[in-house]
Amino acid sequence: MSISQQTLITLEFPKILARLAQYTAFSASRELALALSPSTDVAEVRHRLRRTGEARLLLDEYPETSIGGTRDVRDAMQRAQRGGVLDAAVFLEIESTLANCRRMATFLRKLDPTQFALLQEESYMLPSLPALEQAITSTIGDDGTVLDSASSQLARLRSEIRTAFNRLQDRLQNLITSSQYSDALQESIITVRQGRYVVPIKASHRRNVRGLVHDQSSSGATLYVEPMAVVELNNRWRELQSAEEEEVARILGALSVQVGDEAPQIMAGVDTMASLDLAFAMAKYAIALRCVEPIISEEGVDVKPPLQAPLQLTQARHPLLEQETVVPTDIWLGTEFRWLLITGPNTGGKTVALKTAGLLALMAQTGLHIPARAPSGLPVFAHIFADIGDEQSIEQSLSTFSSHMSNIIRILGALDEAQVQWQTDWEIGPQSTVPPPALVLLDELGAGTDPVEGAALARVIVHKMLELNVLGIATSHYAELKAFAYNTEGVENGSVEFDVETLAPTYRLTIGLPGRSNALAIASRLGLDAELVERARSTMAREDAQVEDLLAGIHREREAAAAELARVEALRVDAEKYRDRLSSEWQEFEQQREQEWQAARQQIDDDFREARHQLRRLRDDFRSVSLTRQWLEEAEQRAQHIRTSVPEAAPVASRQIAPPPSTTPEVEQPRPLRVGDTVRVRSVGLSGEIIAIDEEEQSAEVQVGGFRVTAELRELRREKRENTKSEAHRSVSSRAAIPPPPDVSMSFDIRGWRASEVPNRLDRYLNDAYLAGLPLIRVIHGKGTGALRQIVRDMFTRHPLIRSFEGGGPDGGEGVTVAYLNEQ
Repeated sequence: MSISQQTLITLEFPKILARLAQYTAFSASRELALALSPSTDVAEVRHRLRRTGEARLLLDEYPETSIGGTRDVRDAMQRAQRGGVLDAAVFLEIESTLANCRRMATFLRKLDPTQFALLQEESYMLPSLPALEQAITSTIGDDGTVLDSASSQLARLRSEIRTAFNRLQDRLQNLITSSQYSDALQESIITVRQGRYVVPIKASHRRNVRGLVHDQSSSGATLYVEPMAVVELNNRWRELQSAEEEEVARILGALSVQVGDEAPQIMAGVDTMASLDLAFAMAKYAIALRCVEPIISEEGVDVKPPLQAPLQLTQARHPLLEQETVVPTDIWLGTEFRWLLITGPNTGGKTVALKTAGLLALMAQTGLHIPARAPSGLPVFAHIFADIGDEQSIEQSLSTFSSHMSNIIRILGALDEAQVQWQTDWEIGPQSTVPPPALVLLDELGAGTDPVEGAALARVIVHKMLELNVLGIATSHYAELKAFAYNTEGVENGSVEFDVETLAPTYRLTIGLPGRSNALAIASRLGLDAELVERARSTMAREDAQVEDLLAGIHREREAAAAELARVEALRVDAEKYRDRLSSEWQEFEQQREQEWQAARQQIDDDFREARHQLRRLRDDFRSVSLTRQWLEEAEQRAQHIRTSVPEAAPVASRQIAPPPSTTPEVEQPRPLRVGDTVRVRSVGLSGEIIAIDEEEQSAEVQVGGFRVTAELRELRREKRENTKSEAHRSVSSRAAIPPPPDVSMSFDIRGWRASEVPNRLDRYLNDAYLAGLPLIRVIHGKGTGALRQIVRDMFTRHPLIRSFEGGGPDGGEGVTVAYLNEQ
């Protein structure tokens, strides 16, 4: 079952294929493009559309993808199979084709199989013949000549040819420069005649030079003579050339046999590359037309969202018109109505709407994406019929009516046959609950005859089409059909608009309203006397005038509603702009607040650090000199005042931060921590032994189990020792008291985080990963603007636990950073 050729020609489908063929890269794929035809199999149509979608996605991600220097070498393969000898230049085309097949197969097989399954499936039909490629490249040079290295015999012959040629040239050069021939020579040059080297001799001195005459000038004054002294040298040179030609022929013959043995694989590779190039061409054509992939709906079953009707074309554009100026059209069929009857003035766009629906259906069933917007979808039509004629280019006559009726009779007959065939198939084995759908497009239904009879015929034809359960669109000028469409279930009115002010069509299709006559309005606009216009109006039937007035009122109300809708849409757009601006300002405020909080926190930390330095100096002074107790108390009060100021700054960031632990020395404080003390590091909850103290920074290094921790002295709490004997045991047990390594994932996802959240949380994760003994970690930050990636990599550059880091490679690219941790 296939769409008739007459329908394809009527809807100008061959022009679509011709434009598609312009995007192909070589003759084999061009032939495929021009031979495309719509499929009537639902599975095949969906396969084609999905394949085009994969090619389009591939070109989006890899715009430079192409079939390279692939050539259509199928004729050469057939000649090689029959035992023919191929030219050296043909072997270069074969080698280029094989190399491109191999590269394309490698490229496609590296793609994500979930996204490019169909293209990958075709890659396994591409040949990989590296031995044949090597045989060709080692035999044929880039200039298309057989290389000396092709055989030892050829290398020897060419070496002897060069020697013989040099001897010949030397001997001839000696002859033309000798005094013996100076008077006889017409010119002191060496030339070639009939493949042999000769010298030009004056005809008058012919007897002075012994040799063979091979040619003479047109005037007869010059003879081209091969001196007897070089005849043998010429003979030797020609013999060697003949031997070389025989050896080259033998080499090309042997290589042709190799190619002939692999001819089936090579021809299959050319076919596959042509198929892939056609997919790329379909994708490029879709990109050029700004197409969408249509949804293939199922006629006779519930329509699934986002579609609202089996045939739904949203903002559809005729693909053969100028895409920048064509007016988009919304068309839908198959739910509340199955037939759309479009009325309106000539040149208003009725026929364009008709052809757009039919042509986009043909494109979808061919596997092409359609020039429309989402959501758009169509059923797979088993039959598409079109009776479309340019009524404005032919005179209204009986022959025109006969032509239209002949086409309609043919369409009805084909539909009846299809109905009978479906019923027969159903009795044999039911495949569906409804017959395959058909689409019928009728332009100027009932035209070319008496309006009353034409309108009557149009009504019964549409009734018959409804009985056959087909979808259809028809155009007409008859006013009687407007009421028919309004009163008949399954039929809906549609109209194309006409701007009376500019006397020009707007090409906008409106479904739900019949077209109104603009003849009187146009006549008045053009300057016809108002009295004559009113007289014409009075002669119209009262019902017709009321209908026209009613339609005019409906159109006015519809235009007012459209204007109000546009105003509401403009308000919505403005509201979204304000929302986006407020959102941006809020984000800026949050960032500024965070920055101010960090600055305030830093200032507090600096002040607190300065207070500790002052307190340490006071202790030193207290040890060295006698100070009053009042002076020491004042210093302690100052430190206490700075300490208590830390939690007061917390509301700056609307969050609570624990104040630093008190470091105010007691009057009778215990002795300071010393190297060798056993302490508990409160920040990590582990015990260890102090191995070094930095008095300047008020910090210490603590050996905790198998690793070292640097902590501030205020984080350390001395643990009491029961006796000297148990100290060693306690030190060992403190190492053994380390809790088991935490269960930490090797991947850490920070996508969507704020920049300020990353350092602290990532640092805690690194500590946990190190304690868990992980050798490496993967931080998933995404690509985006690159801000999170930069923060992570800057932090890894200086972090003590990180040995090295790199990008995610094929497992994530620049959206992932892999870091290798130091060994414990």
